[in-house]
Amino acid sequence: MKKNFMKWFSFTFGVTALFLTSTTVQAQTPSPAAKKQNITIGATVGDFADLVKHGLRPQLEKKGYKVKLVEFTDYVTPNLALAEGRLDANIFQHKPYLDQFAKEKGLKLSAVAQVPTAPLGLYAGKLKSLDEVKEESKIAIPNDATNLSRALTILSDLGWVEISKNANPLLVGTKDITKNPKKLKIVLLEAAQLPRALADVDYAVINGNYATSAGMALTSALTQEKSDLYVNWAVVTEKNKDSVFTKDLVEVLNSEELKKYANTKFKGYKFPTSWKK
Repeated sequence: MKKNFMKWFSFTFGVTALFLTSTTVQAQTPSPAAKKQNITIGATVGDFADLVKHGLRPQLEKKGYKVKLVEFTDYVTPNLALAEGRLDANIFQHKPYLDQFAKEKGLKLSAVAQVPTAPLGLYAGKLKSLDEVKEESKIAIPNDATNLSRALTILSDLGWVEISKNANPLLVGTKDITKNPKKLKIVLLEAAQLPRALADVDYAVINGNYATSAGMALTSALTQEKSDLYVNWAVVTEKNKDSVFTKDLVEVLNSEELKKYANTKFKGYKFPTSWKK
């Protein structure tokens, strides 16, 4: 009797131990479904917020995520919120800005995938074509350092001005103009004011987001910046760059479904360089 009881006890204890061990191992190894989570993406108001709402969120939700969008109207808060963990990703900035901001603030952020971006363009004011440019034509351009540099690069690409070869390509200013054969009058204005200034100048170099906000088609630009350097990125924290969510985000951003949406919604935009391959 005692011998039979000990056999029963040993069998029961063994099965119980096996069950507990199995349960413990399963608890320590989350299933793919357990890795799906509520995620928060920050984006600036306008086209990037629309990209999240109509391009990214539907596909991410199919993958099991619940996506919350937080919209911003400035270029400082989204990176701070990301670094503090209040966001899982943000979409609003190009790489030169990210690198400089992260360096100045000591943040560990990683750009993971490019997104469709409204480029700077030269738009017609009083003069309606590039061929009409003349002596002392008045051209309004953004007055902030980054966009000023980009605007002058557009004028340089047109051959309207020449820039010093020693100038920092990311910080070109009016002081770096070495030749201005047509004596163009360059007017520096706040970027947001440029669409309204078109009636008073011959041409204006306008940020894509301000052009679209003013109801201007990007395809109406007489020329756009050529460089892909200022195509914007989806950004995450460095510690999360290899996370399941980041991999899913990158997959969606390079999906055929998103490309189809972008080709309809973002005409005249510069698209990710990876889409051209």
